[in-house]
Amino acid sequence: MPSTAEIEVQHRLNDVQERVDAAAGRSARQTNDIRIVGVTKSHPFEVVLAAHEAGLTLIGENRVEEAIAKKSAAEELAELEWHMIGHIQSRKSKTVVQIFDIVHSVDRSKIADRLNRHAEQAGVRLPVLLECNVSGEASKWGWQLTEQEKWPEITDEFARIREMPNLDVRGLMTMAPMVAEPERTRPIFERLRNLRDYLENAVPGDWTELSMGMTEDYEIAVEEGATLLRIGRAIFGPRATENR
Repeated sequence: MPSTAEIEVQHRLNDVQERVDAAAGRSARQTNDIRIVGVTKSHPFEVVLAAHEAGLTLIGENRVEEAIAKKSAAEELAELEWHMIGHIQSRKSKTVVQIFDIVHSVDRSKIADRLNRHAEQAGVRLPVLLECNVSGEASKWGWQLTEQEKWPEITDEFARIREMPNLDVRGLMTMAPMVAEPERTRPIFERLRNLRDYLENAVPGDWTELSMGMTEDYEIAVEEGATLLRIGRAIFGPRATENR
């Protein structure tokens, strides 16, 4: 018999998927181009099991220590893919390479250099996304790229990161502000998509992935081109610490 947690997670995930499908339809997109990352931050390991039972295999964590504990407990769940979505402290970059399958939150050249070095030591090529602040919020991490006229200034830096032999740059990530009306996030997501389109011409390579959209605004993000949705509360319910 499924546990109560499994039933609740399955129900919520079904609802999220239906909304994703509808948003994809409104924007003439293919649903299979959009993947859901279940953010289990501050939730117990049981929700990882429930997510797995519900067919959700992409797990997002903000904190290294929490990911270590959950991944260790999930050793038998081989299908899981672990996504680092939180800010990375330099001293933890080696552990990030050891624990995660993909990193969304490469937010500065220094951390790219460290991840590249540790990936070389580990004998892996680490998939990453470059985090860009396109909202202008001072509290957000990432390259400050709200103003389009500044985009040419980062092409050499991004090209250098793309050339790192042990990093596989796959696209961009951003965080929208917390607002009462989700529609107000649309210009943020549109700007990241436009930045991606600019980079495809200015810095040749694969920029396919757009990690944007969370519980509050993921439907808007889908309409604006998101390929990775970082969703926690809408799938797992309220958590003890309600911050992002």
